[in-house]
Amino acid sequence: MGRFKQADLKKIKTVSLKGRRSRARVSSFGSPIKELSAEIFMESLPKYLKAADLLDFIKHVVKARRNNRPFQILMGAHVIKVGLSPVIIDLMENNIITGISMNSAGLIHDLETAFIGRTSEDVQAGLSDGSFGMAEETGRYFSDVVEMAEKESIGLGEAAGKYINLRKAKYAGSSLFAAAERLNLPATVHLVVGADIVQQQSSFRAGPAAEASYRDFKILAAILGNADNGGVAANIGSAVVLPEVFLKALTVSRNLNKSKRNITTANFDMIAHYRPMMNVVNRPTADGGHGFNFIGHHEIMIPLLAWGLKSYMRENKKEHGVKT
Repeated sequence: MGRFKQADLKKIKTVSLKGRRSRARVSSFGSPIKELSAEIFMESLPKYLKAADLLDFIKHVVKARRNNRPFQILMGAHVIKVGLSPVIIDLMENNIITGISMNSAGLIHDLETAFIGRTSEDVQAGLSDGSFGMAEETGRYFSDVVEMAEKESIGLGEAAGKYINLRKAKYAGSSLFAAAERLNLPATVHLVVGADIVQQQSSFRAGPAAEASYRDFKILAAILGNADNGGVAANIGSAVVLPEVFLKALTVSRNLNKSKRNITTANFDMIAHYRPMMNVVNRPTADGGHGFNFIGHHEIMIPLLAWGLKSYMRENKKEHGVKT
């Protein structure tokens, strides 16, 4: 026992997730676009600055998928909170996105969405009375995922998808991790100890959770070994954690694989940040490849990107007989 007193989490008073006020609901989530005629719109945009960059990035993704190279998406939790899970899932189902990586906040929001159809609590109100992050069910779901990962020696992302699907969660159709497991696509979770609400409860087990997340780090490094030879990686809305994880995983892949340095990267965020620009856009592509940076609200930019990707993939399939 150390010299310094620790907070006794066994005395924590939890609340019911079902009774907690949530700001994001499945009923308000976006939906994938059915009509795919984006070419006319995209080609009508000015051939300057970000309009030209967006079309260029879309064509890089199409080329990568045509050559069976991965398109890995790294996402902050805000992507779920603004209702974009169905849009991302649709791109996974259409064989465009080949894998997802999230921080542990992303897993938390995905679990809440899967089981009760809503997420994103009122932080200010919960902070004032000490109930922020104290939903008992959320801590239990997360602990169950960690236990499954420990028993089966798998990553947090894979365990999350299996857990949601095995439990037949009511809103599993809106879960990114359930979709990844169903489609046999890799999903990784990158834990930050001390930064997530589940760590406020005594049910959290740091050792097994960190070990499972470390497996996911190694899975991501293996994915990037293939992506570094004509593939694509995009960071959506993670300002610090995933850009740092991405840089380290890419370094591991380059240490293990002496393949050509040819990766296309993109960063999508609402404001400019240092780490995504350096660790995702600039540094990985300095020796070969292409880096893009797009500033705009996710709830507008990502459906626009998805619309363009599906449309150009459809045309590419017609021209080359590509499976999409």
